[in-house]
Amino acid sequence: MDCQWIHGGGGSIVQALNTNVYGNGTQTLVLAHGYGSDQTNLIPILACYFKVVVFDLVFSPNLHPKLYDSKRYSSNFNAYAEDLLCLLDALNVKKTIYIRVIPCLPCWIPNFAPLAIAANSTTAIEEFEGSFRRMKPQIALSAAETVFLSDLRRILPKVMVPTSIIQSTKDVVVPESVAFYMKSRLGAPAKVEILDTQGHFPQLTVYPLLLKVLRGVLHIK
Repeated sequence: MDCQWIHGGGGSIVQALNTNVYGNGTQTLVLAHGYGSDQTNLIPILACYFKVVVFDLVFSPNLHPKLYDSKRYSSNFNAYAEDLLCLLDALNVKKTIYIRVIPCLPCWIPNFAPLAIAANSTTAIEEFEGSFRRMKPQIALSAAETVFLSDLRRILPKVMVPTSIIQSTKDVVVPESVAFYMKSRLGAPAKVEILDTQGHFPQLTVYPLLLKVLRGVLHIK
């Protein structure tokens, strides 16, 4: 795999994707953000048990816009997967746990954010809106095309690693039926963990509940 594309500015992919590693655990855990949110509030607890790798996807407003090539990233998720593999190779990671929220729809921000959050949390809504507003419009639109137009159903049977899907009971973005469909189609054992809450971003609205479920999934006491 050619991992040289991102080195044009003279830096490594580790630097370019704003990569940080926390903790000294023997097992590596990659904590990836979604579209319009992050999971940084999970780092402190997970770093007590794992070596946690955190990075930014190329559409993130935290990265230089020149890294985003609309031709490369707007057609499907393959380029994102290649970036991750190149990053893991650079970090000499051979095996890892991967945690990521499903990318959210791009917001018609003022109206959609409260629906996606589905909780009376001004702070969570403001954090969600702020993340989108920081994105370059062209990048936000191109990334949105990937979300809207990609159909990965044919890929699910090829996923041969155990998977846990954490799902809210009422999510206007991704309903429960999607989680159970994925479970039925994945090529390796999978389980669905239902959170008794509403909204698409439990990491923003019900952090303690999400952490409790993650402890069970990751076998953390």
